[in-house]
Amino acid sequence: MEPKSLQQAILYFADPKNCREYLVARRWPDGVVCPRCGSKNVLFLEKYNRWHCREKHKAPQFTLKTGTIFEDSPLSLDKWLTAMWMIVNCKNGASSWEISRSLKITQKSAWFMDHRIRLALQSGSVYKLGGPGSEIESDETLVGGKANRP
Repeated sequence: MEPKSLQQAILYFADPKNCREYLVARRWPDGVVCPRCGSKNVLFLEKYNRWHCREKHKAPQFTLKTGTIFEDSPLSLDKWLTAMWMIVNCKNGASSWEISRSLKITQKSAWFMDHRIRLALQSGSVYKLGGPGSEIESDETLVGGKANRP
């Protein structure tokens, strides 16, 4: 199910299981892959809401946030996905103040999210919305200005 309105997005993403299923389907369409070694030999740990890679390497456990723009953020995925929905579905984007009011978070957190999402929407960005081979689509989105060419 794709949320069609802000209200639907808030209700849909309020369930952590929906957030997980939504992101897994987009990040790993061919099955969950370890973001560190690329192995498909992973086990989901329901109790901890994370995966465990069975290959031998440092930090074998990972979450949906690992290797994405959501990493190192204390904000839950319901806030991130709703903010992302707001930014990509409004023709003129959404200001950090608007996100702050809608999601009941501080303006500083909303500003941080807004900038990470916009950075991820830029082509050639170092930040990712998905894993290897995933596609990200945005319609009528202007991020930044004209590219500076030497």
